[in-house]
Amino acid sequence: MSTAHSVVPQSSQLTPLKIFQLLNAYQQTEALKAAIELDLFTQIGDGGASAAQIAAQIKADARGVRILCDYLVITGLLEKRGERYLPTPESQMFLSKRSPAYIGAATQFLCTPIHCAHFGKLAEAVRRGGAAQDESASTAPDNPMWIEFARGMASLRVPSAAYIAELLGASSGEPWKVLDIAASHGIFGITIAQRNPKARIVGVDWPNVLEVTKENAAKAGVSDRYSTIPGSAFDVDFGSGYDVVLLTAFLHHFDIPTNEKLLRKIYAALKPGGRVATLEFIPNEDRISPPHAAGFSLTMLANTPAGDAYTFKELEQMFRHAGFSSSELRENPAGIDQVIISKK
Repeated sequence: MSTAHSVVPQSSQLTPLKIFQLLNAYQQTEALKAAIELDLFTQIGDGGASAAQIAAQIKADARGVRILCDYLVITGLLEKRGERYLPTPESQMFLSKRSPAYIGAATQFLCTPIHCAHFGKLAEAVRRGGAAQDESASTAPDNPMWIEFARGMASLRVPSAAYIAELLGASSGEPWKVLDIAASHGIFGITIAQRNPKARIVGVDWPNVLEVTKENAAKAGVSDRYSTIPGSAFDVDFGSGYDVVLLTAFLHHFDIPTNEKLLRKIYAALKPGGRVATLEFIPNEDRISPPHAAGFSLTMLANTPAGDAYTFKELEQMFRHAGFSSSELRENPAGIDQVIISKK
């Protein structure tokens, strides 16, 4: 005799807890956003404070502060000793405005309503194989979300920019001509210009984004060696004679044929022996590790028509098809992504 339904094994250890945690994961995002908005981590200070003390500093309700702080202890961003809340090493470094490594401004881009709306249509993106090609897709021309990216993500990229500048040998003082594709905040090119007084940087991006780039170049004191080319990297004329091309967090937005087309254009713009520094989230060949890099594929599925997180094998093949002689993968000790140095 058969039954219509399979029997679910009974186990005292089997609960739906993980499923509930995943369904409620948005609450962690909103709790962190609220704490950053309230500047809670800065106000707690290195020595910690009670809920009442924090509430007085941020002009909030003590009960509300206590509940939020307890939740942040549960998520691992605060510690609790008696009635006092203390920062963890992570929150002290990255979420306190007293720290030069503060990245709280990244919420401007990472938590933008456009991203949330795209993930709200994830099932549709899965059916289609990518996000709809409309004005909200991250690859749409002049998408205003990239202004938020430029303003919010600069501080997050400072360590990686320093690592790439070191990897390329910027401090050698050679008279470099550097092309920064999708320059955004400009930090990668600016860092090279700061370390090499003979380097001249050319930033390519949408006109509205380049206003932020130029602001940052001026603040860094390198405006006289920083010029811009407004427009799409696929359409504008790069010119030629570049020693270095910076290709940071860009290739994942597009499919492989589109990337190879761009790489051939870059190859033509480089001097013989010129190099490309590519920064990407690069998953292992199994595509499920490391978790952050592998999981980035889902971000691209939700936000772009055909983007992906590519393995090193795929990226190396793209560069080889474009004419590059070699590509070397480097671990990035300063970030959660990796660097590839490709040579013409």
